[in-house]
Amino acid sequence: MFIIIKAVSYFVRFLELMILIRCVISFVPSLQYSKITDFVYSVTEPILHPIREMLYKYANTGPFDLSPIIAYFLIGFVYQAIIKLLFMVF
Repeated sequence: MFIIIKAVSYFVRFLELMILIRCVISFVPSLQYSKITDFVYSVTEPILHPIREMLYKYANTGPFDLSPIIAYFLIGFVYQAIIKLLFMVF
């Protein structure tokens, strides 16, 4: 069970790091057209796009993209739920 929890923890930290890197990349124009950026976008877009669509539909945030912040909260919530579920099962 400890190995599963560690694997989930590493995966969550990886996703959070990719979201953070994506936020930093958005402020550096010279990095926006590199292969690293393509990789980061391919990892984070499936998470951020649905959140962004929901924000644009239900909340007018103007020029601010709050989807990375909400993604951090949702990832943390799902992580805690998975850990609690694993402790209940094992």
